[in-house]
Amino acid sequence: MSTRPEKLFDIRDRQVSAITGHKFFVLFVFLLLYLILYPYTQNKGAAYYAFRVLGIGITLLSVYAVSFRRSLVFVGIALAVPALVEHFRIAQLDASATSMLTIAFTLAFDTFIIVVIFRRVFVHKQPTPETIYGALCIYLLVGLSFSSIYTLVAAVQPRAFYLDPITSLNPTLNRFDFIYYSFGTLTCLGANGIIAVSNQAKSLSLIEAILGVLYLAVLISRLVGARPTTAEE
Repeated sequence: MSTRPEKLFDIRDRQVSAITGHKFFVLFVFLLLYLILYPYTQNKGAAYYAFRVLGIGITLLSVYAVSFRRSLVFVGIALAVPALVEHFRIAQLDASATSMLTIAFTLAFDTFIIVVIFRRVFVHKQPTPETIYGALCIYLLVGLSFSSIYTLVAAVQPRAFYLDPITSLNPTLNRFDFIYYSFGTLTCLGANGIIAVSNQAKSLSLIEAILGVLYLAVLISRLVGARPTTAEE
């Protein structure tokens, strides 16, 4: 007689798992869309505001992706508020206190999400498709986080980066330029037309390049090491 409630609970758990079991995959898709659509939403208009909504959706999805405990949700929401404000602002490179604080809090939010997902992904002995998507989310979030760091450096040191006017369509660096430079550095492919000039910019670029190589090495070794081995005949 007591098996019926247990079956109902089991069915409900499966339904919840079907909905929440792909949070990393959904976040990865949204992050990828963010990078793909960014170049086409620079001017004001319907696409511009739709892209802002996409950024808000990524922030909310990031909080949802780390909602493993109630304490993580509270911390994520507290850090997400400044990040949401950043999506309503027109991105400009300036050294004003408001701009610096907003970017700093956004960076803190991204770092928090990266750490929580990292601990969640690499705690599993056997990787699953969802944990692999979580690892990919970390890689994309690291690139976006370093772009925020470069934005802060450029706001404090206007000559920290040099933009080659011959290979660039815009006269000054913008947010997408730093995203391009960040992922070019993370993947060790380089970003043509953008050069780190100040020692601080060079040091951060070096750190990001090392992290990119080490992360891929650790991820690949983790996947290879967790691969099930067949018994020798």
